[in-house]
Amino acid sequence: MATAVAARGVKNVRETVYEWEGRDKNGKIMRGEMRAGGEAMVSASLRRQGILVTKVKKRRMSGGRAIKQKDIAVFTRQLATMMKAGVPLLQAFDIVARGSPNPKLTRLLTDIRSDVETGTSLSASFRKHPMYFDALYCNLVEAGEAGGILEALLDRLALYQEKTLEIKRKIKSALMYPIAVIVVAFVVLTVIMIFVIPAFKDVFKSFGADLPAPTLAVIAMSEFFVTYWWAIFGFLGGGGYFFFESWKRSEKMQKAMDRLLLRIPIFGDLIYKSVIARWTRTLSTMFAAGVPLVEALDSVGGASGNAVFVEATEKIQKDVSTGSALTTSMQSTGVFPSMVLQMAAIGEESGALDHMLAKAAEFYEQEVDEMVKGLSSLMEPFIIVILGVLIGGIVVSMYLPIFKLGAVV
Repeated sequence: MATAVAARGVKNVRETVYEWEGRDKNGKIMRGEMRAGGEAMVSASLRRQGILVTKVKKRRMSGGRAIKQKDIAVFTRQLATMMKAGVPLLQAFDIVARGSPNPKLTRLLTDIRSDVETGTSLSASFRKHPMYFDALYCNLVEAGEAGGILEALLDRLALYQEKTLEIKRKIKSALMYPIAVIVVAFVVLTVIMIFVIPAFKDVFKSFGADLPAPTLAVIAMSEFFVTYWWAIFGFLGGGGYFFFESWKRSEKMQKAMDRLLLRIPIFGDLIYKSVIARWTRTLSTMFAAGVPLVEALDSVGGASGNAVFVEATEKIQKDVSTGSALTTSMQSTGVFPSMVLQMAAIGEESGALDHMLAKAAEFYEQEVDEMVKGLSSLMEPFIIVILGVLIGGIVVSMYLPIFKLGAVV
């Protein structure tokens, strides 16, 4: 009771990790770490444990690279593997933390281990770090703890994260090539406009003849670029920053862009299939973990990464909570392909919904893989043609006067 009151009393106190040193009743030197609201709380807690405190200091949190989703996926896989091998939870945390090359991840895992050691559940410890462990992650861990199948759920969660990261990696690799070529093309055009064309302009002045219209147009563009380059770069940089910030912060902008992304030729189909794969994979993982369907749908929409499917999932959740069948609710949204609807219907009828949704996820993950391979070969000639027309047009425009002069001679 006293502990509960104390917990309520310090609920709003920002906790920090402290390193401490002291001696036990036998005079043995002891060291450790503790998360608390201040040094006084650390000393009081240790005194209650019979430890004479000699030193308490706040742990420095600097150093190490940022913790990425891949780091969490690797940690989950390692933890699942060790727990399946019979390694106790706290010892597994120690092994993973010591083996991590990232000091920030080591500190994060040490904090979680300290919470678990003091009696906090693993899912509750994860919930204290929402930046790294989302609601889906915590819900699955909680379901594993409640059902006594934590190692199995961690294994399933690790597989889910690995599949999700693989899809993201494939989409990034598909987009990387055209983006890199566009950036290089812009740099080349900038150099041509600022340095090359003005040199040609000085040469053309000595001709004393009228220049062709394409040449005059290119020279005019070059003069504008040389005069207002600061405005062009400022507009592109400021416009890009404003656009991405609006996309990140504005809900209306996010919805509009997510709808637009699904309609982009070629790439829209790739994004659509990847979203379907994540949606079905997430629901399959949650449902297989024993999470009730209505509760599972809470995490599914956000995990899809697309506002269109977030809205569709919210509608499905409302319909299912009032007694509608999942397949009927999915069909009413109009965003799911017929194959997914048929697989979901078969899963509902046979009582193997998680299995059928997992099969659908595997199919669309394979589709994404094939599309990425096809896009690489498709985009290369397409980009070469565009760059050839653009840069080749400029080059021809600048050589037209020389060709004209040669014909006269």
